[in-house]
Amino acid sequence: MLVMNFYVTMFLATGESYRSLGFSFRIGFSTIREIVEEVCHIIWKILSPIYMPKPRKYDWKKISKEYKELWNFPNCLRSLDGKHINIRCPIKGGSAYYNYKGSNSIVLLALVDAHYRFITIDVGSYGRNTEGNVFAKSILGNAFENKKLDVPEDTSLEDNGEPMPYVIVADEAFALKPYLMRPYSRVSVTGNERNKTFNYRLSRARRVVENAFGILSARWRVFRTVIQVQPNSVDKIVLAACCLHNMLYRSHDYDYYLDDINEESEIGEGLDNLEPLRGNSTQRSFEVRDKYRDYFLSSNGAAPWQYEMVRRGRIN
Repeated sequence: MLVMNFYVTMFLATGESYRSLGFSFRIGFSTIREIVEEVCHIIWKILSPIYMPKPRKYDWKKISKEYKELWNFPNCLRSLDGKHINIRCPIKGGSAYYNYKGSNSIVLLALVDAHYRFITIDVGSYGRNTEGNVFAKSILGNAFENKKLDVPEDTSLEDNGEPMPYVIVADEAFALKPYLMRPYSRVSVTGNERNKTFNYRLSRARRVVENAFGILSARWRVFRTVIQVQPNSVDKIVLAACCLHNMLYRSHDYDYYLDDINEESEIGEGLDNLEPLRGNSTQRSFEVRDKYRDYFLSSNGAAPWQYEMVRRGRIN
């Protein structure tokens, strides 16, 4: 079993193909494939209940408190984002996996806590689907929409204030919802410092999930390549890697990986951003976003440095 774990670690950490590992260790390609897939399946089956359990109301409140303390965004449950995991063209895959960037991929959606740990993931959707549509059709998206996740009741952002819903923060790839905040559009922030300030505060909280993907690909270099296996096998690899990411979590180690991300300036060839989503939102969604914006501009909600950051680079 120790030898099997070694092969899986080499595959994840180096990104080498089954063929390359087979030549390196004088072992059959099909044997390497069977070992990697079986061990990844076992890793997910055994470790996911420990390191990625279903969140409870207490967990939501705890992470919300950490987002406020660390990233200055109150009532924030998680940061949401997704990536295209690039794969070779599947056998008889047709155009199902062909994404808008001209490569074949599957989609990984992730909710991340304030410490770069994956809380909930959804993997395996066709690359041709947009990120927002994947979320809307996923079990996770349906659970949020139908209020089945034991999310805490609305809480005011300040003393004696109006109760506000708990939210997840995301980018332009997702539709604006009362429980999902996305940035104001470029048209809305042009010459509008109020909206630009909200976008800055949202970005500050949302970058946690971007960093989580960066740490994942820095630790497991398989995500910096085009993965040369079939989609069903990729699903097992991704689930196991995310679970190991949480298991190996130590906050001081992540500083090293974040430095590595900043130096290379890119996550890698294997992970791509998804296409922005355009669509209509409810009036209630706009009202919630505007109220969060107003709170960030108030004396109780404003961060001392936010205006300096928003105005940086402005000529007048």
